[in-house]
Amino acid sequence: MKYLQNYNPAGSFWLSVFCAALPILTLLYFLALHPHKSKDGKKLLGIYAPYAAAIAAFVAFLICVFIMKMPATSAAAAFGLGVMSGLFPIGWIVFGAIFLYTMTVITGKFEIVKDSIAGITADRRLQALLVAFSFGAFIEGASGFGTPVAVAGAIMVGLGFRPLTAAVICLIANTAPVAWGAIGTPVLTLAGLTKIPDALITQMAGRQLPFFSIIIPFWCVATLVLMEKGKWKDVWEVWPAIFVTGASFAATQFLMAEAGMTMLVDIGAGIVSIIVTSLFLKVWKPKNIITNEMAYARLDGTKVVKSKIIPKYTWPVLIQAWMPWVLLAIFVALWGVPSVKTFLNSLFNPSFKVPYLHGLVFRTAPVSPTDVAKVGEAATYSFNFITMAGTGILIAALLSGTIFLRVTLAQWKKILVTTITRLKIPLTVISLVLGLSYMTRYAGTDAILALAFAKTGAMYPFFAVMIGWLGVFLTGSDTASNSLFGGLQQITAQQLGLNPLLMVTANSTGGVMGKMIDAQSITVATVACYSSPVEAVNAIGVIFRKVFLHSIALAILMGILVWLQAYVFTWMIPGV
Repeated sequence: MKYLQNYNPAGSFWLSVFCAALPILTLLYFLALHPHKSKDGKKLLGIYAPYAAAIAAFVAFLICVFIMKMPATSAAAAFGLGVMSGLFPIGWIVFGAIFLYTMTVITGKFEIVKDSIAGITADRRLQALLVAFSFGAFIEGASGFGTPVAVAGAIMVGLGFRPLTAAVICLIANTAPVAWGAIGTPVLTLAGLTKIPDALITQMAGRQLPFFSIIIPFWCVATLVLMEKGKWKDVWEVWPAIFVTGASFAATQFLMAEAGMTMLVDIGAGIVSIIVTSLFLKVWKPKNIITNEMAYARLDGTKVVKSKIIPKYTWPVLIQAWMPWVLLAIFVALWGVPSVKTFLNSLFNPSFKVPYLHGLVFRTAPVSPTDVAKVGEAATYSFNFITMAGTGILIAALLSGTIFLRVTLAQWKKILVTTITRLKIPLTVISLVLGLSYMTRYAGTDAILALAFAKTGAMYPFFAVMIGWLGVFLTGSDTASNSLFGGLQQITAQQLGLNPLLMVTANSTGGVMGKMIDAQSITVATVACYSSPVEAVNAIGVIFRKVFLHSIALAILMGILVWLQAYVFTWMIPGV
């Protein structure tokens, strides 16, 4: 049975907007605002995350079926597709990253990695820059889809950061690189949808995001310091290193974007930032070194404990300890190369069209260029297991564990059991939330919310950013957001006489600011940073409240920049 998306199902546009927003509001309320008491009588906000996700998914199903008039079979099929996508490839990426990290911890090699990073700098502010921002950006460029948060979060906790702090910092850091994540997939998707060359979109994004690549490192350090009862002087004390980290990344990002190197922007910028920052820290030291011991003492009011003396390791020992992470970077980068993907997919790539959904959902005007789209929305599930980034990470773990770390059979068993125990509840949350987002996507409720923003006239350039922000918040992916709203941005720009390239790009560059608050990213962060599954799930609402205002503030700044580029700094648009 065909389903035509209706963007005013309630007969009143704003009532339809409210109905479309209800599943999201439900999720936010139960995840972060619903008051309840713990077993020991403490007042808490937010219920158990799997329950919150299940309630929101049920509300979304009711909205889709009874308000949007979507066939129940199609809504259920969309939910099932989302659940499977939550497990593979998203959950598989998290599994691989946590498996590798657990392996290094159980074999004792992570202590060496931790000491070697501390050897570059013992200052936690600068460690956060190197790991969360620079290394995280490289992993984002190579893989994306939650990998940088999982890997960087695990490393930061291993270095001694509090789980909450590590999760928040990694989520904020994973913004500026997202538009070119996974070898440029979001931009390439946008180009394929709008028929605008990806090199032009990359150039436009390269005239927006480098500003934020300089801001974000300062933002991360300020957040880190203030979360731990520090003072602003602690931020300004390391401003030279912060600037070097951000500027080296931003300059490389801009130059590679200007050259139209869509697939290599983040990888190149991340590598340059790591190298330049590491070299700079060899010749420059902050006046005061704030170690993890000092930060913890400041938080609990105890006397500052002198930091331990960092042992010296021989090169063979360092190489052995770092090999799992080196192989991870190599395999993640290799798995992102299009020609490698094509070859591996030719070996094994079973896929099927989802019954009751594939080709049966049709977009209508104004989301579709015509009254009704000529072709129904595709709904296929590809179990391309070999080319999933998680498989590359797992291969890196198995090779490094077998060849370099000499992991015993008993250790392999412990690693596997620990990883599964840690992930079973968080992966449930990821699957439920992805199921919810897929239902809203195929039902068209996300398009209703976007159309509400599109009614803002001269302010549309600002709200074009917010549409992208909303899309990533709903789907957990800049790629998915571009797929959903790229065409709408192009059509609206043409109707309002605005530059389509600027508006289309704004969808992606605005979307990156929503990455830190989507439930998928937050859940991945909690899994990586909390060793206890129960603590991880209970932390989801707390982390959401911590990062939400950061996300809004950065989205507003991007909205202002895009509005200025539309009406004042039009020379910044390529070809104008």
